[in-house]
Amino acid sequence: MGDAGQLISSAAEVYDEFFLPALFHAWAPRVVAAAELQPGMRVVDVACGTGVLTIEAAKAVSPDGVVVGVDLNPAMLSVARRKAPDIEWREAPAEALPLDSDDFDAVISQFGLMFFEDQRAAIREMSRILRPGGRLVIAVWDSLEAAPGYAAITTLLDRLFGHPIAELLKAPYSLGDSEALLSLLSSSGVIKPEVRRVDGEAHFPSIRSWMHTDVRGWTLADKLDDEQYELLVSEAERELRRFVTSDGSVRFQHPALIASATKP
Repeated sequence: MGDAGQLISSAAEVYDEFFLPALFHAWAPRVVAAAELQPGMRVVDVACGTGVLTIEAAKAVSPDGVVVGVDLNPAMLSVARRKAPDIEWREAPAEALPLDSDDFDAVISQFGLMFFEDQRAAIREMSRILRPGGRLVIAVWDSLEAAPGYAAITTLLDRLFGHPIAELLKAPYSLGDSEALLSLLSSSGVIKPEVRRVDGEAHFPSIRSWMHTDVRGWTLADKLDDEQYELLVSEAERELRRFVTSDGSVRFQHPALIASATKP
């Protein structure tokens, strides 16, 4: 992953506690379903983070299946190991997976591809470790324009702190184009990939919780000091109120693209 995808230890804890329920939990069963996981399968989760998808996959392939979670970030893996010590967790870049070729029934990856240093190399590696007939499933976020809450906060960050800070929040949406994603997969050697758009929703308990999660636990981790953070919260509570529901929580559309292919 590039810098935008890396988190220090404290940020990994915030990511796991706040971001998983806000954005990621709902997607793990969808990716597992797209991969057609069954009991007894051998599966690798690439860019596993703190393990939300890995753990879901382990449930699907139990009791006799094997799931390996791979991530470059030791802080993320530390959290993952505490949550699921029985799963095999490996620290490695997606571009150089320490796994045998043609050895797994499925390779899955949820919201990591956008951050890889060499996306084509990573996709080739994921394909390499798949057995013939195995399934490759990769989820990425749809475009920034399709996520109105993040489009709005990006505009706010640009006004308050300048273009470089705003650009950090755009990174997760860099593959949010179906045709471009298909082209990336095909040019990386994936045969007959398919991409479908799936609706989703972001949900935070409050504006302050949303800002805390982004600034302390995701792409903006440790990029703003305390004074800047309080300014952001104050301005967000005024400018982003249209995303607040009657109970004070925040909800907005946050769709994803799910790419899949079967290795010949």
